Parts: sequence; C-alpha cells; structure tokens
Amino acid sequence: MLNVNEAVTLVEGKLLHWLKELIILLPNILLAAAIVVFGWLLAKLVRSLISKMLARSKLGLSLRRLIADGIALLVMMVGLFGALSVMHLDKTVTSILAGAGIIGLALGFAFQDIAANFISGVAMAVQRPIRAGELVEVAGKLGVVERIDLRTTELRDLQGLQVIIPNKDIFQNALTNYTRNGERRIDLELGVSYGDDLAKVEAVTVEAVKTMDGLLPGHEVELFFKEFGDSSINLEVRFWVSSKSQGYYKGRKSAAIVAIKAAYDKNDIMIPFPIRTMDFGIKGGEKLNAMLSERSKSGD
Repeated sequence: MLNVNEAVTLVEGKLLHWLKELIILLPNILLAAAIVVFGWLLAKLVRSLISKMLARSKLGLSLRRLIADGIALLVMMVGLFGALSVMHLDKTVTSILAGAGIIGLALGFAFQDIAANFISGVAMAVQRPIRAGELVEVAGKLGVVERIDLRTTELRDLQGLQVIIPNKDIFQNALTNYTRNGERRIDLELGVSYGDDLAKVEAVTVEAVKTMDGLLPGHEVELFFKEFGDSSINLEVRFWVSSKSQGYYKGRKSAAIVAIKAAYDKNDIMIPFPIRTMDFGIKGGEKLNAMLSERSKSGD
C-alpha cells in the first residue's frame, strides 16, 4: 500500500518533470506568443489597408467590410497555426482543421437557407442589380429600396410599410427595376363612341397629350386602336415620362386623363357609358313594349 511519503515523492517528481519540460519549452512559448501578437497586429493593419483600398471601389459597404474582415481573419489564423507549429502541436492543428471541416459541413446543412441568403447577398453586392433609393418589384412586393445587407434587403412599400425580403428571393426571382433606366412608359386605355370620326379622335388625343408637362423628349406620343368593344371602339395611348418616383408616374397618368377628357368635351368626342340590352322574350329578340302590349291585350 502506498504511504504518504511515497505519494508526495511521486507528486514532486511529476511536478519537477513538468517544470523541466516547461523550461525547455519556454523559448517556444515566448516565440509562439510573439507570433500570435504579431499576427493580431498584422491582421489589424491589413484590415485597415484593405478597407482604404476598397473604399475607392464601387462595392457596397457590407461587401467591403466582409472582404476586409475575411482577409484579416485569414492572417490571424495563419499566425495562430504558426504558433501551434512552434509549440510542436502539429497534430493539434490537423485535428482543428478536420474538426472545423466537419463542423462547417454540419452547419451548412443546418443553416442552408441562411447560407443561400448570404451567398446571394455577396453576389448582389458584386453585380448590384438594385441600389438604395430605387423603385423595384420582386417576389410580388413593390417598394423603394431602403437598405441592402448581406442576408436581407429592406424595402419601403408605397403605403410606407417596411418589407424585409431574403436576398435569396431577390436573386432567384424575376426583378423589375422601375428606376434604373430613368424613363418609363405610360399606357393609357380608353374608348370612344362608334359615331365619332377616328381620324379626329387620333389627332385630338395625341395633341392633348403633347400639351402636357413632363413628357420625355425623343419619344413620340403613340396611339393604337385596339378593338371593337361592346359599346365603344377601344384605343391605347402611349407616352414616356421620367421615372422619378411612383407618385410622379401616377401624377402624369392622372394629368393625361384630365387633358384627354377636356379635349374630348371641347371637340364633341364621346366616351360612351357601357350599354346593356335587356331581352325579355323566351326565344329572344322581343322588345319590352311589344311584350307589355301583348300581355295587356290578353288580359282584356
């Protein structure tokens, strides 16, 4: 049975052995610590330099931060692995890398939607299909872009409500940008009476639109007769305006309706009401007064 003195001797021997190993490894420890500190300082310097270089580029702020932080993290990891190698912990480095790979794979499956949104955000930051302040329609939502992050995009819809859309939905769906080209066409549909002169209708309508303010130069006012409707001949007027905002677009369309209506009133052109013919006969084609007269005679 082990007595107290023997136990103390064993413990002292073990501690002395550890102390000797520590003294032997002390230069390596100091060098490793210096490498870690140097790596941390170098990472800060690299991050600052990369941020200044990217500030002159057209990349978004979020993407610039991501690139700078990613490169700085890479520098720090190189310093950390160098310190572990100095400490003769190469197997530990291998284990860390293997564990990081397994953890990354597991997290990739667990958070694949987040990863997809993040990757889409990076691609959007590079391609820049939308910018803050633009009016866009995507995934059934229409609004002005307020903020673009690496995971989500924030819109303000036309009712002033906040709409947050995952970047994956923007990147994978059809996107309509109403602002990017700087111009937008208004298609206005209306109808005139069958009794009106169509050549006169065309001349009056086009002239009424041309007198409006806000028409873009270089685009003609177009008019097309579309079809014979139930109670009118239907036509479509097309003209171009600036895509300043949705309110401006609606305002120019409203002004066109007012101008056309005033011109039609002045030139005796009729915009007919819908006409419905009511048939009271069983077989059809019988007039109401004839039916009433026939019933009156049969009642007599």
